[in-house]
Amino acid sequence: MKKKVQEIVNTVFVGDSRDVLKDYPDKCVDLCITSPPYWGLRDYGVDSQMGLELEMDEYIGELVGVLDEVYRILKDDGTMFLNLGDSYSGSTGRSGGISEINSIDRQLKTGSYKNLRPAKVAGLRPQNLMGIPWAVAFKLRDEHGWNLRSEIIWNKTNPMPESVLKRPTKSHEHIFFFAKIKDYYYNHEAMTEPAKNPNSGEPCIERKLDGEPSRHGLKGAAASGAGNFHTGERRNMRTVMTLPTNSYKGAHFATFPPKLISPFIKGCSRKGGIVLDPFMGSGTVAEVSKKLGRLYTGVELNEEYHKLINERTSQMEMFI
Repeated sequence: MKKKVQEIVNTVFVGDSRDVLKDYPDKCVDLCITSPPYWGLRDYGVDSQMGLELEMDEYIGELVGVLDEVYRILKDDGTMFLNLGDSYSGSTGRSGGISEINSIDRQLKTGSYKNLRPAKVAGLRPQNLMGIPWAVAFKLRDEHGWNLRSEIIWNKTNPMPESVLKRPTKSHEHIFFFAKIKDYYYNHEAMTEPAKNPNSGEPCIERKLDGEPSRHGLKGAAASGAGNFHTGERRNMRTVMTLPTNSYKGAHFATFPPKLISPFIKGCSRKGGIVLDPFMGSGTVAEVSKKLGRLYTGVELNEEYHKLINERTSQMEMFI
């Protein structure tokens, strides 16, 4: 039997998203922001967890299955921001499906994943970037009904160090913006950002084109709106967001920076709306949603992380 909406509000369920989301009612949440486990990169200490599949295609299939449930759960005008990282193909025949790391306490304290390695992928030579984020995005777009609206690059100012000498250090992740329908909810004003001079970093001085498009090299549609073009203190959000990762005491992993997801929550959900994270982790989505006057709901596989979520949301309630 499906849960009632009041049963999911401001609640994070302990369990596997592949099972728990099936009990959510249809079209009950406004927005989904999530960062699923990346393939072969971390062991969360739970049997049959997502991310430790032996084949890349199996991982993608499991993840897309969860996002099919998200599609069902989202309201028709709902949207999703999906954060995924990539990795490189290995030379072994198995992925990190079997890990030597058995201590969840060690995972919580160190986040070690040195015993996990991406698998040898059929048809892909070792040391090749696998392109998992785009493989997932294209599958959702082409086969599962999602509208892929934008690719946002999270440019990390403090990326994880890598011992590599024959390629650049990876310092970004993909965030894909999806919608269910053409007329989805989107508050443009809430999705703007400070407009800064690229040279000085200072706010741009208000200016306006003189209404003569030809003087500015504009033609066609761009020319028709040239007289209204101006820059000021705010501008439309860009597709590159430069922010450091955040850490949270007690969590081994780098969490979403609140500044990364705050615009998504303000721009793609209304006050009092419900924000879903089916891979809740340390609870950043829940915490930021509540601070911004939204409700939250989600799922977390590991009981230790569930305790962190409760700690964060209860502390927040004490101070607001």
